[in-house]
Amino acid sequence: MSDELTARVLVVDDEPTLLRALSINLRAHGWDVVTAQDGRSALRAAADERPDVVVLDLGLPDMDGTEVIVGLRGWSSVPIVVLSARQHGEDKVEALDLGADDYVTKPFAMNELVARLRAAVRRSTTADSGLPVVEVGDLSIDLARKRVAKAGADVRLTPTEWAFLEVLARNLDRLVTREQVLREVWGPGHHEEFHYLRVYAAQLRRKLEDDPARPRHLLTTSGVGYTLQSTT
Repeated sequence: MSDELTARVLVVDDEPTLLRALSINLRAHGWDVVTAQDGRSALRAAADERPDVVVLDLGLPDMDGTEVIVGLRGWSSVPIVVLSARQHGEDKVEALDLGADDYVTKPFAMNELVARLRAAVRRSTTADSGLPVVEVGDLSIDLARKRVAKAGADVRLTPTEWAFLEVLARNLDRLVTREQVLREVWGPGHHEEFHYLRVYAAQLRRKLEDDPARPRHLLTTSGVGYTLQSTT
């Protein structure tokens, strides 16, 4: 993995003007940029160039971007940041469930996109290192020992609370869909029990957040899922 300031990004979009603008701006921020204008070219470029992160539009001329996600996930764990005009919740859920790491809707701020790309590369680097302790503000989440400390003091969690937190911690700074949390914590038979999530998210916030009513780390994206955010 290269340093994030000189990391390689594969940008996939069929709009030449946007593709050129993204390339210019990302290079100005220190990225090594590779581009593709359709799905097949994207898959070839990913195999040949081995990017550190992929920016992917869903509306491609030869295949849907979700097919590109599936194709990449068949052999690669490279972070994928979807950049799409599709703003419906079901589109986000589908992309994330198929293996995308983040979802940015058009129009977007360039600084936000760059920050998301850097976070995706950073998460990938951390995951590859296999570090068992996740630090989030004054929280220390020890995945190996299944323990949580807040400002150095142990926090007692129920087994279900821990399982919920663990799913988010293993996907730090990444939006995890409601369906994924239910599947991993409660099992496949509870795929529509969304009220469980509201209850346990509230319990976790009471134990982990300084102000549960205005959480800084355990964030909800309404109708989509949850994020454990390391920075505020």
